[in-house]
Amino acid sequence: MVHYYISFDNPLTFYVQVQMTFEVSATAHDAVELQLPAWRPGRYELQNFAQKVQRVLIEDAASGENLAFQKVTKDRWQVPNAAGRTLKLRYNFYAHQMDAGGSWLDESQLYLNGVQCFMYIEGRREEACQLTLALPDDWQIACGMPQSGPHTLLAQSFDELVECPLIASPSLQHREYQVEGTPFYIWVQGECAPEWSRIVRDFTAFSAEQVALFGGFPVADYHFLNQILPYKHYHGVEHTNSTVITLGPAELLMTEGLYKEFLGVSCHELFHTWNIKSIRPAEMLPYDYTRENYFRTCYIAEGVTTYYGEYMLARSGVRTAEQYFEELNTVLRKHYDDYGRFNLSLADASMDLWLDGYKSGVPDRKVSVYHKGALVALLLDLTIRRLSHHQRSLDNVMRRLWEDFGKAGVGYTEQDYIRIVSEVAGQSMQRYFDQFVYGTAPLEKPLNRVLNSVGCQLRIRENASISEGIFGFRTAVKSERTEVTAILPGSPAAAALTVDDEIIAVNGRRVVMNLQSLFADGAQQYELSIFRQNRLLTVTLVAAAEQRFWQKITVEKLPDATPEQQASFQQWLKQAF
Repeated sequence: MVHYYISFDNPLTFYVQVQMTFEVSATAHDAVELQLPAWRPGRYELQNFAQKVQRVLIEDAASGENLAFQKVTKDRWQVPNAAGRTLKLRYNFYAHQMDAGGSWLDESQLYLNGVQCFMYIEGRREEACQLTLALPDDWQIACGMPQSGPHTLLAQSFDELVECPLIASPSLQHREYQVEGTPFYIWVQGECAPEWSRIVRDFTAFSAEQVALFGGFPVADYHFLNQILPYKHYHGVEHTNSTVITLGPAELLMTEGLYKEFLGVSCHELFHTWNIKSIRPAEMLPYDYTRENYFRTCYIAEGVTTYYGEYMLARSGVRTAEQYFEELNTVLRKHYDDYGRFNLSLADASMDLWLDGYKSGVPDRKVSVYHKGALVALLLDLTIRRLSHHQRSLDNVMRRLWEDFGKAGVGYTEQDYIRIVSEVAGQSMQRYFDQFVYGTAPLEKPLNRVLNSVGCQLRIRENASISEGIFGFRTAVKSERTEVTAILPGSPAAAALTVDDEIIAVNGRRVVMNLQSLFADGAQQYELSIFRQNRLLTVTLVAAAEQRFWQKITVEKLPDATPEQQASFQQWLKQAF
């Protein structure tokens, strides 16, 4: 067994002391190699956690002798001549990252994501681990790992150890509910006043709907670990039998706006218990913590989950259809705001998450696996429902993935997914994949067609902003300076402006937070005075006839939906039309 021990001297420094003790076989010939993960499951980019490690020491536990070692990569250490010894590794870890994938230490709590701060022994990841925490007696621990004693937790392997984040605090609140005999725990850390009866009711409803979809739950219990913060924040990360959610501001938790986010991220992360934590891409069995784990199916892992995260809230009756459409419209806006949808496919965007998937990146380069992935999942769900007269749906695809791969612990491939989708649909779906997963075909017409089958439609409205809708550029006011922040390819603005231009005047009139009113006369041409790289220039904007930009696309019910369409709507959302 590998023993980990966590302590802290001064929480004001944010440094946690990590100790790792393990025996080395007397017959070991090779040097011991210790590896700190370079990334964490749930965020597919290298994060280089070793930059948070301070003062590494390795000693013989029996004699106290300091041992020689060498750092051989940015996050790998090599210890020679260790055979027959018990090694004690010590270092400090800087726990000052408060998000759902981070770690944090202060006077009120210790929050750890072990994947950031625990090293493993190369070749011994399957070995059992014990984690002991030096904590005040009155502190509770919220964690998916079982506790074997006071402030002591056990994991069957390193992977389980780092898959179980923890919050330790004297002020944790929690409630429990059950679905089909499985206990679910909702933990809350933060200065807030949860309406527990409402929270437990809603969480029970969407959890039961998900369990019913798959016909069972992958793990013996589940923990929602919530950091409710005193400032605005939103983030969630999935784990095997838990999730961490960071949300704020705390005083607004039970208001409509923030509670909606609380439900949405919680339902989304729970769905990941099946989709990515159990139903895993073949490329990620097992995880390689030292480098990128490329996979082309992140649109399934994240896009399908984004679709179901809000859809399940409506299907379980937690949210109304109108509330669901508000969230769907947000996804549509984010997708159609980005012209990268013309330039990168979903499959390639899945690969490129490792490149810059969580940053805005250069303009118009990429598409979101979350937003387009969700819309493509909606298209697939309604297509299968239409083809089968609601006898089958995307539910059947996900259940097949769970039965064939998740339960068996076998990774699925792109071709496995294509095959199962076609089998459930009852016909070849290769054209769907070629156009919308491996290609960049527009979604408007096919989405509108399948939405019509459930009594809904896509509605396109013009952008009310003249600078955006007519000329194709966006601005932001910074210290009373109007600066260009985005320009659409092929727009009138693309021929005259560039990002970071400061607009000084329109037709000789000074711009002071009044840009839209200066365009309000409806002219087809304007002279703009701008500063570009500190040079004063004059450029001409000329409107393009019949061309409009950044239109608003929303989902709405058809006002004249037929009884058949209304019945299909009810079968899809489990709500009356």
